[in-house]
Amino acid sequence: MGRTSRTGTRAVLRALTWEVGAVWGSARRAVTVSGPERTTAVQSLKAAGAALLAWAVAGWWWHAPMALMAPWTALFLVQSTVYRSLLSALQQFVVVVVGTLLAAGAGVLTHNEMAAMALALPLTVLLGNYARFGTHGLYAPTAALFVLAYGSYTGADIAHRLLETLLGAVIGIGVNALVLPPVHDRRVSQLRAQLPEGSGELLHDVADGLAEGHREEQARGWHERAQRLTDVVTDLREARRWSDESYRVNPGHRLRRSAPAPPAVAWDFAWDQVTEHIATTLRTLAEAPRRLELPSDARDALAALLRAAGDACLPDACLPDACRSDACLPDACRPAERSRGAADGVREGSAGRVTSGDLTSGDVAAKDVVTRRMTSGDGRREGATDRRHALAPASTAHRRHALARASAAHRRLTAVCAEHRALMPLVGGLLADTRRLLAALLRIADPEAAFTPPAASARPHAGQPAER
Repeated sequence: MGRTSRTGTRAVLRALTWEVGAVWGSARRAVTVSGPERTTAVQSLKAAGAALLAWAVAGWWWHAPMALMAPWTALFLVQSTVYRSLLSALQQFVVVVVGTLLAAGAGVLTHNEMAAMALALPLTVLLGNYARFGTHGLYAPTAALFVLAYGSYTGADIAHRLLETLLGAVIGIGVNALVLPPVHDRRVSQLRAQLPEGSGELLHDVADGLAEGHREEQARGWHERAQRLTDVVTDLREARRWSDESYRVNPGHRLRRSAPAPPAVAWDFAWDQVTEHIATTLRTLAEAPRRLELPSDARDALAALLRAAGDACLPDACLPDACRSDACLPDACRPAERSRGAADGVREGSAGRVTSGDLTSGDVAAKDVVTRRMTSGDGRREGATDRRHALAPASTAHRRHALARASAAHRRLTAVCAEHRALMPLVGGLLADTRRLLAALLRIADPEAAFTPPAASARPHAGQPAER
């Protein structure tokens, strides 16, 4: 019994020690590093300052009879975004008005505090559950309780209560909008950096594993990592919505020089396609390790393809120096040879850039979706320079080179599988998956080609009827 109690005491002490260390670490980061801890600290201090200012105006200077309503309202309206402060102010003011009027009406009808509460509280609690009021619906019964508990439901009392609520709302919104207005784009930047690096590292690991001979458990692990990449895309969408909201009605870009513009949506859509095709490719590998025995030349070609695709994913700074120049291109893809072997899959153009001339109709349809997302409200597209920056924030030169190597490896893999016809039923899906992956990477490596209208760029393959 004594040993059990000592073990429990040590566990509690370890938990408390960890908690104190975590709080101390958060406090230190709030002071030393610009991050979520500092943002939380700033917003907390702003909320306290708004409440103090509202009390100074309503209680100390105005001597309002219901002065408590002003700091109470201001405290809860310093929200995480300026837009949310405005929306919360509207919701809370409407809720307080309705709760106050219902309580005053119940008091006038019953002339009894207990009976008035029995009449008003069920109605205000039901009103508080109305979805349009969000989390502020709780303030309806709270306002009713304030009115009835203090017995202040004359016309003058109601007017003072509403005026002080309005005063607190104005102060809370003003403090949040004018004092270091919050902008939440740091999470978007972190996830945008994580997607290319995570995709490139995963494809490199897969290429190394294929070259060494992968196991079934290893293939399943690759697919799980690919699924986590698609989860990052989902997190990026949520972070982008939060970032976009933080820019709405926010004067921060005018009051603070450092407030950056929000990044473009088309980049996220392109990487959504890339991670989906990576997951599809690795699922094919994970589902067929026992029945899919590739010859060594086919395995080497697939490893080279995925390694080059990983290079196309990685930012320029993450690549070896040799992969940032034409020296890393295979002979078939150097400028003197670029006119050869370009009939299948993603190809290298005569001007030395990757083009989309040989994409399938499905690839063209995917490009059209991106094009519509980049189209303005009056139907006119943004300039080509804006499109390049939207889809390719990092340097695109190494991506074009890497895609040229990947395209050559894809052709080599196709040729090897054609020589071993028994492999075609097993490898056909893998060839299609990797081809779609390269087509998705093309939209990042060569935005101009990816945004060329289908009539000008999508030429059919030999023996394939033209799209109408």
